Amino acid sequence: MRFRSGLAAIAALATLASCQHAPQTPAIAADLLITGGMVHDGTGAAPELSDIAIDDGRIVAVLPAGAPVIADRKIDAAGLVVAPGFIDPHTHAGYDLQSGDERTRANLPWLFQGVTTVVVGNDGDGDPNVARLAAEAREAGIGSNVAYLVGFGHVRSSVLGEENRAPDAAEMAAMEGLVTSAMCKGAFGFSAGLYYTPQNFAAFDEVAALTARAGEQGGYYDTHLRDESDYSIGLLAAVDEALAIGEASGAPVHISHVKALGPAVWGQSADVIARVEAARAAGQRVTADQYPWRASGTRVSNALVPRWALDGGLEGLRRRFDDPDLRAEIAAQMQGNLARRGGADALLFTGALGGSEVSSGQTLQTFADTLGLDPVEAAITLLGQGDMRVASFNMNPEDIAAFAVQDWVVTGSDGSTGHPRKYASFPKAYRDLVVEGQMMSLARFIQRSTSQTADLIGITDRGTIAPGMVADIVVLDPATYVPRASYEQPEELSAGVRYLLVNGALAIADGEYTGALSGQPLLRAGAGSHPACR
Repeated sequence: MRFRSGLAAIAALATLASCQHAPQTPAIAADLLITGGMVHDGTGAAPELSDIAIDDGRIVAVLPAGAPVIADRKIDAAGLVVAPGFIDPHTHAGYDLQSGDERTRANLPWLFQGVTTVVVGNDGDGDPNVARLAAEAREAGIGSNVAYLVGFGHVRSSVLGEENRAPDAAEMAAMEGLVTSAMCKGAFGFSAGLYYTPQNFAAFDEVAALTARAGEQGGYYDTHLRDESDYSIGLLAAVDEALAIGEASGAPVHISHVKALGPAVWGQSADVIARVEAARAAGQRVTADQYPWRASGTRVSNALVPRWALDGGLEGLRRRFDDPDLRAEIAAQMQGNLARRGGADALLFTGALGGSEVSSGQTLQTFADTLGLDPVEAAITLLGQGDMRVASFNMNPEDIAAFAVQDWVVTGSDGSTGHPRKYASFPKAYRDLVVEGQMMSLARFIQRSTSQTADLIGITDRGTIAPGMVADIVVLDPATYVPRASYEQPEELSAGVRYLLVNGALAIADGEYTGALSGQPLLRAGAGSHPACR
């Protein structure tokens, strides 16, 4: 802490000295003081009525309410919850953070949920050029902090394109070099989306070898499982594969948006939990994140088209549609995939496609009825023009609840355009798990959204309220902290966050965005020190 000179400080000290029972030590000096709030420190401990002194972007003291502090500004948090800023381990916010529009870069969908740090590059989508991404974020200004993953999709596409084949030795070395370089520049881990092409073309050994390049530098393996249903190897075999990749590579495993997707695998949450618990009991580090929505979000091609037919991307798929025999084979498999998704009424379009009769808010069934076609034929017609985003209502509430209460599961959004999870996952999880479902305490919800997430990612200076930590802090009203976004109106900002500090600067004050762009790119501690980086 430091002390300020001047008449204000002298007067404050004189007042203290005149009080018989006042401490005979100078008051703490701070830029900002949050007073009278119910402070949850992020560890899961019971909350305490405390004041928080913040100076130069960091917490300098956590004090009993009413302790002497000389502050430039005070926030009265009486009746409110004060907690570390939430950390979202799975987002698709990277596109917003790279936008040319300043308000888009502010990342308001997350800020108004109380999220101060987002992870990008999930599902294998992470650009290996972490240094360039970080430099651009610093120069342009961003609203939230951002941590980076290097993505298998980017890495494989840059070396092999969209081809369905194994790499040769030189290509494998090139991919390993990209992962190593990204880790040296500050990536926190390696992400894969083995459900998606061209990543799904990769065999176990290829993925494990690349994951090892991240693991040797302390990074983790973030995985969209190869199968969350029974599309290919099945949910349970996909979990086994992820655990085996972690064991072979030495990297901690983090399962993205853990779920049992579709009627064929409803109820298998118990088997997934048993596998993860056994791995953890054997000493393996395994975690998962979960969003609190019954509908997943994806694209028509990902939901319905067999993986082999996407060799070469949409262009390759359209060439196969031109072959009558291949078209018939693809259509037959799409019928099976549509059943896995719960039918055409369970696929809701959440975007727009220029030049097409499809629009947001329609289901695949209503679109098919408009065209007078079978739903699969309507989907094939659509894919000839583009690839719409859809919300897929394919999860069982009992599986969602079973995963939610596991102590190795944290809050995540998988936030992407057109789905309410981008705007409302954290307040919805709070309402579902704490207020209405009464499945956990508020302290536990905050822990799974802050310190626990920071620990699994490897962020060391955020996620708890304690002296020396960066002042990423949310002040929220527990009565009005609610989601406003819905499947019909997916872009409504959440309510209830009264104040939000990002690196000590107020991004939200009195419930309104301040215009601040105080977010920072976060890079892994010790990046560049590994021998592989020299």
